[in-house]
Amino acid sequence: MTKTIQELFEQGKGVLQLTPTWVPRGFNEPGHRLRLHPDDYYALGMERGGICERWLGSVTVALNGPKTGPTEGMSFVLADPKTKEKILFADAVKELGEKLIGKSLQDNYGTWPTFAKLYDYDKPLFHHLHLTEEKANKIGKHGKPEAYYFPIQYNSYLGRFPLTYFGFDPSTDPEEVKNCIRNYDKSDTRITELSRAYRIQLGTGWYTPAGVIHAPASVVTYEPQWNSDVNTIMENVTMGEVNAHHLLTDCQAPEERDDVEALFSQIDWEESARPDYKEVYFRAPRELNHTQDGLLEKWVAYANDWVAAKEVTVAPNSQVILRDGACYCALVVQGYGKFGEFDCEAPGLLRFEDLSGDEFFVSEAAAQEGIRITNHSNYEPLIILQNFANNNPEVPTSVR
Repeated sequence: MTKTIQELFEQGKGVLQLTPTWVPRGFNEPGHRLRLHPDDYYALGMERGGICERWLGSVTVALNGPKTGPTEGMSFVLADPKTKEKILFADAVKELGEKLIGKSLQDNYGTWPTFAKLYDYDKPLFHHLHLTEEKANKIGKHGKPEAYYFPIQYNSYLGRFPLTYFGFDPSTDPEEVKNCIRNYDKSDTRITELSRAYRIQLGTGWYTPAGVIHAPASVVTYEPQWNSDVNTIMENVTMGEVNAHHLLTDCQAPEERDDVEALFSQIDWEESARPDYKEVYFRAPRELNHTQDGLLEKWVAYANDWVAAKEVTVAPNSQVILRDGACYCALVVQGYGKFGEFDCEAPGLLRFEDLSGDEFFVSEAAAQEGIRITNHSNYEPLIILQNFANNNPEVPTSVR
């Protein structure tokens, strides 16, 4: 008999083990770096496209067209390893409430308001933006600010174009961008000619506010983000792939559909065209003060009002207590050992339906009390990525 959420929560001492959540996309091409079996990248059917993303600690349904499943993109709690029975993570969040996510998130949002993903595209993504909260509310959605971190462990190959376009060059005339929107269905507008590209540095990251247009590199990216999947694609041809017209207008209110001025207004022009963009939004890792032998912690997403992330390294043959000020979702990206009550290990190769021991959700009380982590390897570090919402008081608030 499947255990209840409460039983699982108590058995894990405030920690839940989650199962892999694979998300297909009907555009671009999989980069084949998600540690998913090569035969399974089209496991949801060829018409759905390849699996290019893995979502982590998600209570959000993917915005994936009319064939999207009712729980597509949503995470599940492992209830029984033998039978592979699972419970929807959103149901666990709803039932446990404050016991899981803490009082501040429960009071302010009534749910876990963020999630993270690994996205993996062999080609760069199109120049697009995510709606601000104000714009997203017009279509009954939330805005989507996001942070990026480029983990070395998933990036032995950097794809075909390891550069990201952010915003527009400050010399750009807004009318040039509006012309790109007007000509979306007429010819290749080459909108990225108006932008600026930055070569990706592994082990670093960026913060991208909602409303900033960007075209991410072909690098596997760990992306903590707000609970939303809304975007407006303003590049009509990306490395030879034509982007359908509806991708430009899907996130417009019906009364604004195809209005050029309304589309342009989705861009936060001040932030997209600021001359000091890298100075403000590039994120070098920020190492925490050393507190325990064998433990290294680095903030990799910080200095924003929405999300945060940390990289934790436990040295070989070491045992540490990891303490944090708020709940989080954890992903093991290298090594193996123990994570609290659970065996943990970074996967080598997973089939589509396989379970894994690399993803956990830690309650606020358990995080504050501390999770005992043991690295069982004699040689290899145990490396974990954690993503937080906006309620962790320990997160750095400034870039420097």
